[in-house]
Amino acid sequence: MCGRPPPGAHTFRGMSPRRTAARIALSLAMIGAGAAHLTVLREEFQAQVPDWFPVDADRTVLASGVAELALGGAFLGMPRRKRLIGALLAAFFVIIFPGNIAQYAEGTDAFGLDTDAKRFGRLFFQPVLIAWALYAGGWGRRQAPR
Repeated sequence: MCGRPPPGAHTFRGMSPRRTAARIALSLAMIGAGAAHLTVLREEFQAQVPDWFPVDADRTVLASGVAELALGGAFLGMPRRKRLIGALLAAFFVIIFPGNIAQYAEGTDAFGLDTDAKRFGRLFFQPVLIAWALYAGGWGRRQAPR
């Protein structure tokens, strides 16, 4: 029997092609974001660090960039650990969410988010990232019996 697997089929270590594509896409997005934190968009990211945060803005951006590179690289390169890394990515998105709230509350302009409406709208994207990380990590699906 040749051809594509039936819809919903699990092909790569029990993962559907959609989940695998979601994992790869999120991995690449995280690697790109991490590289941007360390290079060309470093100042933009610094503007998003809340004034009340107890760590220097540049160090915060550098640390979050390294974390994004590590998580993105691990999610891409360690598919057998996808559930753990997906959960860690979701936790990372939860941890940085207060910064997004602060950007809205403080009216900080960065990345084209130059109105309260745009900054408020961005807040709704964070739960999407959390769900994406969990979905791509294989959470929310039935596990095959071992």
